[in-house]
Formats: sequence, C-alpha cells, structure tokens
Amino acid sequence: MAAEGEELSNKRIILEDYVVGFPTEEHMVLTLSTVRSKVPEGSTAVIVKNLYLSCDPYMRGRMSRPLHKSYTEAFVPGAVITGYGVAKVVDSGHPDFKAGDLNTSNKQLKFIILRGKTSVNSSFPQYLSYFLHDLSNARCTAYVGFHEISSPKKGETVYVSAASGAVGQLVGQFAKLMGCYVVGSAGSKEKVDLLKNKFGLMMLLTIRRSRISMLP
Repeated sequence: MAAEGEELSNKRIILEDYVVGFPTEEHMVLTLSTVRSKVPEGSTAVIVKNLYLSCDPYMRGRMSRPLHKSYTEAFVPGAVITGYGVAKVVDSGHPDFKAGDLNTSNKQLKFIILRGKTSVNSSFPQYLSYFLHDLSNARCTAYVGFHEISSPKKGETVYVSAASGAVGQLVGQFAKLMGCYVVGSAGSKEKVDLLKNKFGLMMLLTIRRSRISMLP
C-alpha cells in the first residue's frame, strides 16, 4: 500500500567526487526530493525529521578515495553524505518508536526513513545539541579512554597523540584538570601553535612522516 500523508520537501547533500586537499563547495551539490509524512500500512519503517546535524573532522577522511582499510567506510561519489544527528520521529510503524520521540543516530537527510531500532530517546529536549558535542562519540571516547582505561594520577606524564583532534583536544584538557604533565603531538606548526597558545599543553611535538621535532 502506498504511503499517505503530506508530501514533504527533503534536502540532500551529495558528494560529487573524491576530495584531494581541502574540500570546497565544488565537491558537493545540494539536491531536493520529497518524502511522505506517513509510513505505508504494515511497514516497520520510521520517518524522522533532523533537528541538528553535526559536521565532524572524521568526515574529511571519508571524502578521500579509499586506498586502505579504515575504521569507517568512505563516502561514495554520487551518494548522500552521512553524519551524526539528532532527530524527531514524524511517523512510525515500528513498535520501539512513536511520533514525537527524539533520537540520535547517523543521519543523511532532512527527512529520512529508518528501519529498525537505532537510538535512545532523550528526556531533555533543551539540551539536544549536546548529543553532537559534549555527549558525542568523540567526547565519550575521550572520557572513557582517559578516566576509565588510562586512569592517570596527578603528577604523572600523559602523552596525547593527535592532540589537536576532536578526541585529543578533550583528553589534553582532562589531563590538565587532573594535574598531569601533558605532552601533545600534531602534524603541523599551525596545530602545534593552537595546542600551545589556546589549549596550554606543556610540551609539544611536531610529527611529520618519519621526522619528529620537539618544540619549547
């Protein structure tokens, strides 16, 4: 049975081609499509409307031509660029979701049809955007890695690789708050300057291929 309900406008960002260097507007294109506001009768699909979308550093790596295996799959030219988001359920045929539920997951469209359980509801709608920064995957990785796995003590030396990255920035601050001596490394002078002047790390290393330089 065909889906009923209002016909809604749906925006999508498509990757035009693999990126070399810095991505520009020419690498992406905005397209418009439509989606019905009701799922077909008997379907277990879920239609959600994205409220927030996150643009994260790891997405740049996914825009490159895949030359080796990575922890996340590369984007495909001609396909939608996906990312993490917070969304509200518009309509649902799935028993685990009902209209009005709030959830977080990997989103790709303004309105997207999901099948299966993918998220956790939030009781704090005023803090929804927190799920894309303070409570995001990168932040949870930093917290668990530092406090529950490494568990350094005050006065110990903590080395943070890729200290200017989404995870590394927070680990460096956790270490400073703990009273540790923090050594960080990054791949360029610009990143090292950021770590020194803004984030206040004690010792910095520039790592570029096989060369390591220590900065005062």
